[in-house]
Amino acid sequence: MYFEANVAALFLDRFHFSYFSQIKQTIKFNVALALSCECICNLLLQHLQINKPYSNFNVNVFYWSTASRPQFTNCPTMIVMVGLPARGKTYISKKLTRYLNWIGVPTQVFNLGQYRREVLQTYKNYEFFRPDNEEAMKIRRYNTFRMIVFFIESVCDDPEIIEANTMQVKLSSPDYENYDKEEALVDFLKRIDCYKMSYVPLDEEKDRHLSFIKIFNVGSRYLVNRVQDHIQSRIVYYLMNIHVTPRSIYLSRHGESELNLLGRIGGDTGLSSQGQKYAKALAEFIRGQSIKDLKVWTSHMKRTIQTAEALGVPYEQWKALNEIDAGVCEEMTYEEIQATHPEEFALRDQDKYRYRYPKGESYEDLVHRLEPVIMELERQENVLVICHQAVMRCLLAYFLDKSEDDLPYLKCPLHTVLKLTPLAYGCKVESFYLNIQAVNTHRDRPTNVNVARKPEEALQTVPEHL
Repeated sequence: MYFEANVAALFLDRFHFSYFSQIKQTIKFNVALALSCECICNLLLQHLQINKPYSNFNVNVFYWSTASRPQFTNCPTMIVMVGLPARGKTYISKKLTRYLNWIGVPTQVFNLGQYRREVLQTYKNYEFFRPDNEEAMKIRRYNTFRMIVFFIESVCDDPEIIEANTMQVKLSSPDYENYDKEEALVDFLKRIDCYKMSYVPLDEEKDRHLSFIKIFNVGSRYLVNRVQDHIQSRIVYYLMNIHVTPRSIYLSRHGESELNLLGRIGGDTGLSSQGQKYAKALAEFIRGQSIKDLKVWTSHMKRTIQTAEALGVPYEQWKALNEIDAGVCEEMTYEEIQATHPEEFALRDQDKYRYRYPKGESYEDLVHRLEPVIMELERQENVLVICHQAVMRCLLAYFLDKSEDDLPYLKCPLHTVLKLTPLAYGCKVESFYLNIQAVNTHRDRPTNVNVARKPEEALQTVPEHL
């Protein structure tokens, strides 16, 4: 069956395109999202700067593994977003992209609306979407890739949700850059009417052979059919946990600990005198925010529990929120690690995200450990998470869509609260320093990561101890 609806596509794993002339080009990407019209193949080929028409290509899709990261699928998969305009397809796609990136499936967003605007300069209004526009329909039907297909359909018949999405998002689209608000709204509603004439929703009986999830009214009900593999089950699980209720997530490290004062990593000591002052300041700050139905989460470690105790409210302990396990390096200073394990110190600097401490963890391990926390955060409303530096970096990287390379170097200072407010297509971050002095535990990215470097070069970015 053919969907005359807005679509989005995710392409999992890597593709190899070869010309008939045997001139080969390898394109490296794991996931791509495309929104708005069905000429996916041509526009992606154009995006990848392959200027031959699709008929001149022999498309060979294959998979190879890499030692550096786990592979979640061994066959390319296209995830097609189905639904009328203003049904939240872009919102779902962007959140799903962020999640897949975070769990280690490199993801790139392809917005076909953008490519349509660039390629089809002739059409400046709803005329392109008319089902009787033969030229436009030929463009929209042109070609597809061969791959496993999974459909995500967003169905919404709640006028308030549709109107809110239209006003907040659609009228700020580049399509309406030179329109006044009322004119843009009229044109957009005509565009929806054009889609309705040819829109074919997924049918529970007729489409039983297809793999799909239907989401009704932003999550009030779901219909899941024929989930075939691991990546599809991960996607379904994620989509069934997200919601659009306005809320804020507060992230804070514990108060300064006794080991922080000594420049030692890990361990399970209590708060320093400054850390105790911060716990009281945090309680005052939270009271001043007047947060409705706030939930408080901590790790199982003393320093987060002592910080939460000052709030005087119930809190929930998560073992998954414990600090990264430094293995044999627990409770050592960076200077001691360099002196006793110089090679390990250099190897960690070479790939801080994937490096695993001997008998300990890597940031990559920590991300997998924190996935249940992320799922529960997506289900909750207002939450204060009192955690640790590495844990806070991982959580922040998820909400801000930061890369694996940037994640281990995100700045999460002591005695500072970050307020995250999820928005339609991103996340607003507000930082509150509570004016309680603390040591600096942030180590900048080193420039020299060679195993044979001198000790002073290895320790160049180590913060000073109090």
